[in-house]
Amino acid sequence: MRSFSSVLLLMLISGVLYANDNDPRAREAGIAPGIYQAGQFNAITDVAGVLVGQVSLVDEPHIRTGVTAVIPHSGNLFQNKVPAGFAQGNGFGKMMGTTQIIELGEVETPILLTNTLSVPEVAAGVIDWTLRQAGNEQVRSVNAVVGETNDGRINNIRLRAVRPQHAIDAIEAATGGPVAEGSVGAGMGTVSFGWKGGIGTSSRVLPVADGAYTLGVLVQTNYGGELTIMGIPVNASVLAAQQMPTETSPDGSVMIIIATDAPLSDRNLRRLASRAFLGISRTGSVMSNGSGDYALAFSTAESVRRTEQRRTQTHAFEELPNDNMTALFQAVVEATEEAVYNALFKASDVDGVNGDEHPSLPVSAVLSLLRSQ
Repeated sequence: MRSFSSVLLLMLISGVLYANDNDPRAREAGIAPGIYQAGQFNAITDVAGVLVGQVSLVDEPHIRTGVTAVIPHSGNLFQNKVPAGFAQGNGFGKMMGTTQIIELGEVETPILLTNTLSVPEVAAGVIDWTLRQAGNEQVRSVNAVVGETNDGRINNIRLRAVRPQHAIDAIEAATGGPVAEGSVGAGMGTVSFGWKGGIGTSSRVLPVADGAYTLGVLVQTNYGGELTIMGIPVNASVLAAQQMPTETSPDGSVMIIIATDAPLSDRNLRRLASRAFLGISRTGSVMSNGSGDYALAFSTAESVRRTEQRRTQTHAFEELPNDNMTALFQAVVEATEEAVYNALFKASDVDGVNGDEHPSLPVSAVLSLLRSQ
């Protein structure tokens, strides 16, 4: 077996090598959970200023992994931190940087997703990138935020192919607009409900009466359970004529990144993050004993940004009151559910490192099932 260091990795920036452009996104197929409208791109990038960058690493037959970066704004994040809240479902996983978020309620770096054994390398890349930013010449402490799921069924994870530069490349490739979904970036090697999983995203725009705020979600899906779409079970017996899902357990992980332009305190961002798991449960997960379920929410609102002046001086700031949070709770549940569907719909067939096959969800059969109910 070749070492990854002895071959040239095929690196795809904002990679779409295994993305499935033939099947529609869920909403394009008429699957639109909830009551609120999606934003222009139906993506986390509908929240103004939020950027997403992805790097996919492929070296057949051993390496299929990558990095996904979510950047809250294009300025100096360390100097202009954003308030943030963190929530944990079942904690069988790793999400670096969360204790400081819990303690201080803020994010000071891009948020990166990758595979389980590559968290240290990605963190090193985030730290390197942060230290290089103009204005950070005197910085001596950086709280890199890196989440993961285990893509070892598809990727030879022990090769640890992801390097610090790949994290930097993902950050520097980040843009607004449409986001590649499915088998790309940190979702290149993930599996959900026995089908190929991946990266998915969705957004909601609240009505004017509720503040007209925008909320977006990006997920890295690698978890199991009994797949349910719009309340309807989707299982192998129903899809008997189609390609079967691989055998899997309810165990696995999901990373949920939530952005909003609503002016929220870190306390209400924590409350918002906790509601995202309701969207995960709608898809058929019970957050099993072997699952790592993490959600991180941040606000991009200028009025609550943690600037250097606000971090050192007493100040007044705008904050959405508790009584106005329900609409955002509804929005995050809807967007999380739809983001998972998009990850499944846009994924592609991928062979695993052990020679097994991980088929994509047979979207046409699923749509026929849903229409028959």
